[in-house]
Amino acid sequence: MKRIATPIAFAVMLTFGLLTGHVHANEAAKITVTDAWARAAAIVGGNGAGFFVLENHATEDDELLRVEAGISKAAELHTMTMDGNIMRMRKLDSLPLPANGKSVFAPGGNHVMFIGLKAPLKEGESFPLTLVFKKAGAVAVDVAILKTAPNTNGAAHSHAH
Repeated sequence: MKRIATPIAFAVMLTFGLLTGHVHANEAAKITVTDAWARAAAIVGGNGAGFFVLENHATEDDELLRVEAGISKAAELHTMTMDGNIMRMRKLDSLPLPANGKSVFAPGGNHVMFIGLKAPLKEGESFPLTLVFKKAGAVAVDVAILKTAPNTNGAAHSHAH
């Protein structure tokens, strides 16, 4: 027997949904992800790197807690810093994103490491990446695979979904 929700039951479910999981939808709309791209990589089992620009249009600080991608065994937030004449890479546990702030993930700085690629990253293709924020929740973005860094005309321009 098929059940059909009554208007009262529907209103209760809608209210409960808004009070539990869907609050993030409004916060996620305040986070934009643009110019998402990853460098082409031919070696299965090797590593890749991803880059993008984050903007927090909210009036409250947020924090990028983790990234999720099905293209590799692991996806981690990393940063590169200079230690004298040596460039060092280290894993970040999270990344603060201030209110009305911006964070650029670019070669030589903050980036996403895709560890243990499951397939080559082929130029001209793309893949989904999910960024998980403390307040905004999950923000999905399509990442373009490029041979080199994009030019400034927006060739790899993408938006959060």
